[in-house]
Amino acid sequence: MEYRKLGHSDLKVSAITFGAWAAGGWMWGSTDRNEAIEAIRACYDVGVTSIDTAPIYGQGTSEEIVGEAIKNISRDKVQILTKFGMRWDLDKGTLAMNSKNNDGKDIDIYKYAGKESIIFECEQSLKRLGTDYIDLYQIHWPDVTTPIDETFEAVSRLIEQGKVRFAGVCNYDAQQMAEAEKTLKLVSNQIPFSMVNRGIEEETVPYCIENNKSILAYSPLERGLLTGKITPDYKFQDGDHRANLPHFQPEFIQKTNQLLDKIKPIADEHNASLGQLVLRWTIERPGMTIALAGARNAEQAVQNAKSMDIKLSKDEIKTIDDLVNAF
Repeated sequence: MEYRKLGHSDLKVSAITFGAWAAGGWMWGSTDRNEAIEAIRACYDVGVTSIDTAPIYGQGTSEEIVGEAIKNISRDKVQILTKFGMRWDLDKGTLAMNSKNNDGKDIDIYKYAGKESIIFECEQSLKRLGTDYIDLYQIHWPDVTTPIDETFEAVSRLIEQGKVRFAGVCNYDAQQMAEAEKTLKLVSNQIPFSMVNRGIEEETVPYCIENNKSILAYSPLERGLLTGKITPDYKFQDGDHRANLPHFQPEFIQKTNQLLDKIKPIADEHNASLGQLVLRWTIERPGMTIALAGARNAEQAVQNAKSMDIKLSKDEIKTIDDLVNAF
């Protein structure tokens, strides 16, 4: 495993970081708690020391699972990355979505990052995670109803209290990052990036490179699409959010699989799966610090971690780049 520093901080995280959204079950058609715990422990055994979660994932379930998974690991050996700013138990801010919780009950989810709310959320996360500090605390989505300086003054207070080590953002553009930096120095931005979703390369990636901000690429496997295991006639479980996404419609799946067929010989050359090749390529991209990879079980988690064993030549990277650019 490779370990990379986040921004200006002394926080080193594993280049493949465990993404615990699916572990929470919410929007993924349920979860098996024990399998999720085993997945986190299994990938820790092969060098994945960083775990990214959020309160909204299963409305606390994902954080509880992470807390359970790491309780027998020395706290300084793991890095916990969690978030704030999405409330399902408070109707303030902007309505982000109507959803259902893991029990099938209707819930309204709001983007809200007011000062008192952040302080409250942090306390709840610390309890669920079974820890007294969070390594990286990230706003989950921009909240247009709260001034950015108010949000990051609250995070600054949590850092002063020792409850948070470093601050990051998710889904911020370059302008929003610059605004937040007037109040508090950020170390990272967690944003979606994959072979078939590269919009951030225009403006946000150059900003992050220029200002020494790490990029945590989420959905690098495009929620499973880039594993090659999704076919145009794939049947999704009830409650799986992917069924209605543009990237999971038959035509786009077919187009994506044609791209994967072209890069498969490189994966074969390295005795690697397509998913492993895609993860390795992702963290070779300019500005990408880590790739977040989710897993529903131990085997998937270990396979994701082993993507770091692949060593791609410059020619191989260029071949993949050319195919992705053509896509």
